[in-house]
Amino acid sequence: MSVVFDSGDRSEVARARDDLAEGLKRWTLWSTLGWHDIRKRYRRSVLGPFWLTLSMAVLVGSLGLVYGTLFQLDLQNYLPFLSISLATWTLIAAILNEGCMSFVELEALIKNVRIPMSVHVLRILWRNLIIYAHNIVIFAVVAAIFGIWPGAVGLLAFFGIGLLAVNALWIMLLFGMICTRFRDVPLIIASVIQLLFFVTPVMWKPELMGERRGLVVLNPLYHIIELIRAPLLGSAPSWTSWVVVILLALAGWTFTFLCYARFRKRIAYWL
Repeated sequence: MSVVFDSGDRSEVARARDDLAEGLKRWTLWSTLGWHDIRKRYRRSVLGPFWLTLSMAVLVGSLGLVYGTLFQLDLQNYLPFLSISLATWTLIAAILNEGCMSFVELEALIKNVRIPMSVHVLRILWRNLIIYAHNIVIFAVVAAIFGIWPGAVGLLAFFGIGLLAVNALWIMLLFGMICTRFRDVPLIIASVIQLLFFVTPVMWKPELMGERRGLVVLNPLYHIIELIRAPLLGSAPSWTSWVVVILLALAGWTFTFLCYARFRKRIAYWL
């Protein structure tokens, strides 16, 4: 097993690049740790992670009836929309919340075991993708009940999930560094997430905004969700959504990598 060492004859940029590359190479390590986190959380539980699926099913059913009635929406169209929206939003919210604590919660491991810092972020992302796979079952059941079949366009959802994961990595890496240094930031982000939930079309459809629908386009989270939601509902996402999410990934990774190269070695001292 190779180890990333910080020799004095290499630049910080090269060290950060090698850390990220080595972290990706150790997929067996972070995937195993992610599975272990899930198994540990639901040890001795009868349903295991499917308790998440059950709670999500209850949430979708109750909110579907309430908001479908309030907005006077056809449940045959609204419930599939709501189920995939809530499942994807839950993943995004977990990424934002747990990304803040990606280094803090693993303080003992970081101080005692020499492995790439990126492994810790990949571990958290992987375990949340596992949870997402359990929650997405609700959409599959709802789609089967209402006879929804996305067809070939549904395969685009995998590209949407891939782009979500690419953005999630830089967000968790950046937030992890910031929140390790400034411990008040996680509380601020938790409050912002609650606000974003209501201004992002998760429980409501964008067309309900009427003439102000253009405001939805300014929300990058809408585009991230839409890249997954639209294909599963049988329609191709707009090119605007693809462009926004790809540019977000490029800009986010550029800024995060520069910050990571500068502050990576300080993370252990901030813990």
